[in-house]
Amino acid sequence: QVQLVESGGGLVQPGGSLRLSCAFSGTISSVNVMGWYRQVPGKERDLVARIIRGIYVNYADSVKGRFTISRDNFKNTMYLQMNSLKPEDTAVYYCNTEMGGNIYWGKGTLVTVSS
Repeated sequence: QVQLVESGGGLVQPGGSLRLSCAFSGTISSVNVMGWYRQVPGKERDLVARIIRGIYVNYADSVKGRFTISRDNFKNTMYLQMNSLKPEDTAVYYCNTEMGGNIYWGKGTLVTVSS
C-alpha cells in the first residue's frame, strides 16, 4: 500500500521560509514522477513543482526562483523548500505520485503566510 505523509507546514510571516517533507512508504528511487500541489478553499488543486526520475524538475511560474523541490533516496523523502513566502502561497500542500496506473495523494499540510 503506497502511503505519502506530508509534514512541515505552519504559520510563517511574509518573506519567511518553510521546508515541507513528504515521507514515501516505498522505495522512492523507483518512482518516476512525484510532485507537490496546493489547494485553497473553492479552487482547484494546482501543481506547484514536480521532480522526474529524481533529476528533472519543473515549477509553476508563480513559485519559480523561490521554491526548490528535491528528494532524498536514502530517506525515501521528497522535500519542498519554500523561500520568500507570500500571503498568496497560503494553501494546503499535498504530495502526489503515480505508480502502476494509480494516483496517490497525501492528506496535506497547511501553510499559512501571514503577519
